[in-house]
Amino acid sequence: MITGKNYIGNQLSNSGTITYKTFNPELNQENETIFTEATSDEINNAVNLASEAFKTYKTISGKKKAEFLNAIADEILALDDELIKTYCSESGLPEGRAKGERGRTVFQLRSFADLVSEGSWVDATIDTAIPDREPLPKSDIRKLNIPLGPVVVFGASNFPLAYSTAGGDTAAALAAGCPVIVKSHPMHAGTGELIASAIIKAAEKTGMPNGVFSNLNSSGIEVGQQLVSHPKVKAVGFTGSIRGGRALLDLAAKREEPIPVFAEMGSINPVIMLPKALKNRADNLTTIYANSITLGTGQFCTNPGLILGLKGESLTNFINSLGHKIVEINPSCMLHPNIIGAYENNKAKAVSQQGITIVANYAKEVQANYASQIVTTVEGKTFLENPTLHQEVFGPYSIVVQCENKEQLEEIISSLEGQLTGTVIADENEAANYPTVIAALQNRVGRIIFNGVPTGVEVCPSMVHGGPYPASTDSRFTAVGVNSIKRWVRPFSYQDWPNNLLPDELKNENPLQILRSVNNAFTKEQITH
Repeated sequence: MITGKNYIGNQLSNSGTITYKTFNPELNQENETIFTEATSDEINNAVNLASEAFKTYKTISGKKKAEFLNAIADEILALDDELIKTYCSESGLPEGRAKGERGRTVFQLRSFADLVSEGSWVDATIDTAIPDREPLPKSDIRKLNIPLGPVVVFGASNFPLAYSTAGGDTAAALAAGCPVIVKSHPMHAGTGELIASAIIKAAEKTGMPNGVFSNLNSSGIEVGQQLVSHPKVKAVGFTGSIRGGRALLDLAAKREEPIPVFAEMGSINPVIMLPKALKNRADNLTTIYANSITLGTGQFCTNPGLILGLKGESLTNFINSLGHKIVEINPSCMLHPNIIGAYENNKAKAVSQQGITIVANYAKEVQANYASQIVTTVEGKTFLENPTLHQEVFGPYSIVVQCENKEQLEEIISSLEGQLTGTVIADENEAANYPTVIAALQNRVGRIIFNGVPTGVEVCPSMVHGGPYPASTDSRFTAVGVNSIKRWVRPFSYQDWPNNLLPDELKNENPLQILRSVNNAFTKEQITH
């Protein structure tokens, strides 16, 4: 049952006076539940609880944390139809998408459970002492990763489950040993509260300390600002706009104790269409990319918003075919009136730029909150000279840039801001003729795709979902997959510490039987000398 209240640890609270409702974009009307925004006192209570819980939670074994994470997954599944119906009513997204995203959320939780249960993720590194080394003895030094402390996670508008309350950031932080305070996204506060109730039930069933998780409602930016500024918060996870992520990054940097903000802030995901591939596979490629551009109404951070090709007959045919096919696809609902309002404004700004040609624009009448897809094209020189054309239009929009030659193509790629993905469409052996172009692309992205589409992010250890700024605030880390746990820890060394006082991960006996680096060799063996 959705109450509209905040979870301050395991207690429901609504002492504030600011209220709001979520919105059903499909029905174009507000949902019924009234949500109460968290007050300053409630924010402070949640952070203090998390800070106190951290003292215990950071010492809990990997196997116990795994029980907690698996219990969260179980409780989410137990929400069943109520969760799916709430998700759909707050997002306008179809039931199939809701169930798919729930499956991904559960998979992420179970993946982190497996990771911390096994235990080697802490990167235990041991360099044993050499007391008789000349000219100076060598100390015994041992290192592992330890959790940072309370983490604030901002729910994402476009993924009410997988990137929100129990999404990847939360799952990774809890796995690392960090309590989490979620700043729930106002567009899907009901979905967020249901998931929060599942996390609280799981925490109680598995004996986790009160305060290991809290969920705070917020209709604006004030709650998030207070959370990021709180001295007991040690890190932040954010998925959203460049403007929002940058504001949080700047706020965190101005604190007396600056803290890391791991923000994933969007991308236009350049796609390079090489000539032979266009000549031989244009019809198939236009079908694939028309579907990718409009998938989920273009509301994915990996939407292919920029297509690059070399000017010529093959590219012209591709552009015309893409235009024909994209308007044959039925428009779909966007997440919220504010989202489609921003899409229409950004689209209008883009198409008003000098030198832009509209290839195709869905012109039939659409119902409220449905987005009309559009493809535009521009000369390479014009694109280079106008940074406005480089900016993301969040929705079913893509621009095709017609480059004069290989050198201009490389120059355009090098001029782009950091991106999550880059894609190369090529025929057999064709990509080998463009080494400098591909090298330039690698320098601007976190993931490079060959003969595919950027939409679709596999949850696996090898996935990098991040990239040079502003795709993310720290390109050394991924926001997807079990390696995203590394955002919420710091390396810590023990020097000449008594063996019996070391954490189990670093003891000579290796009681957890994890893989460790001992004197530069990976092993699970005990240290006997």
